[in-house]
Amino acid sequence: MSVFDELKRRGLIAQMTHEEEIKRLLETEKVTFYIGFDATADSLHVGHFLQLMVMAHMQKAGHRPIAILGTGTTLVGDPTGKTDMRKMLTKEEIRHNAECFKRQMSKFVDFSDGKALMLENGDWLMNLNYLDFLREVGVHFTVNKMLTAECFQSRMEKGLSFLEFNYMLMQSYDFLKLYRDYGCKLELGGNDQWSNIIGGIELIRRAERKEAYGMTFTLLTTKEGKKMGKTEGGAVWLDPEKTSPYEFYQYWRNVSDDDVINCLKLITFVPMEEIEKMEQWEGQQLNQAKERLAFEVTKLVHGKEEAQKAMEAARALFDKNANSDDMPTTVLTAEDLNGEEGIGIIDLLMKTGLVPSRGEARRLITQGGISVDDQKVDGIEQSYKAADFAKGHIMVKKGKKVFHKVILK
Repeated sequence: MSVFDELKRRGLIAQMTHEEEIKRLLETEKVTFYIGFDATADSLHVGHFLQLMVMAHMQKAGHRPIAILGTGTTLVGDPTGKTDMRKMLTKEEIRHNAECFKRQMSKFVDFSDGKALMLENGDWLMNLNYLDFLREVGVHFTVNKMLTAECFQSRMEKGLSFLEFNYMLMQSYDFLKLYRDYGCKLELGGNDQWSNIIGGIELIRRAERKEAYGMTFTLLTTKEGKKMGKTEGGAVWLDPEKTSPYEFYQYWRNVSDDDVINCLKLITFVPMEEIEKMEQWEGQQLNQAKERLAFEVTKLVHGKEEAQKAMEAARALFDKNANSDDMPTTVLTAEDLNGEEGIGIIDLLMKTGLVPSRGEARRLITQGGISVDDQKVDGIEQSYKAADFAKGHIMVKKGKKVFHKVILK
């Protein structure tokens, strides 16, 4: 089976500019393609994960990926899907974020011996002369057509800055630059990048009188269309310091019954033959599918050893064995207990990182969403003293599925 057929079978492909030509290219040539990643944070997150999987599928089939780190475009900020202008980052922040991306991407894509390239678009965008850029690139774009692009629509009501208006031109220029210097014929991206990809294809056609191609892939969403990768505490990150392997595992272990098969198709290498058999599963069998999903994704991101630890910790918790060493843990000292007063439940939740703010802690407590040692916390005045740690720890539960061990030393 060709990689084109594999991507289609898994439901990864959303849109293509020239389906027959792209199919032929991927089946008969070794294609150089690229995907861009703007360095807006110091870690990749679940939203990027599907893109990394597509790159890995393509590379396994013999094609050459180019990962573009947006050290230039991040200075402008992609308006796609945003109702407000993105936070402007400094060059130093962007440089740090790009270095973090490099380390994480290397787990999924083999960059050795020219098998893949990792480039930074700041290397060419920052050195452009603005007037030359307008004459070479800007002349090929009409404002009327740009304003109809989906990537700008959500910003029109509140106001689209001229800074952001340049983003499409810059991303289009990336494609032209890669076409000229590396023979890159294909740009890939999330389905929300369709307008920007089309811009690059049209620029190559007008500037070079050559054809280039674009393909977008499905966004990672629930059956209801809600983007996956968000929790009450924020994004699900690939950096273990920001989202622990256990928390990462638990996120996938707890996906809904409706979403588990689709996730197995999109973000694992489990053979389709196995997944198609799982499509017939119901009830308790779906929990096996969720455990397989969680293990496979955690193994890809954090390695087999961490995935095994996370799985064993999750099983131990399910079996009411709260002594697993691999679940998220916070260590308190006598100082944290404020002597005889003990530590208040709000302070405890903040210490564990289970809530992002004191306000969120109050909301969860008043709504009955917090339990300690299987006892629901019924007031924000609740506190915990040394005697409550008689067995060495207490277990805090948020909602139905998030557990955290707190040890007193």
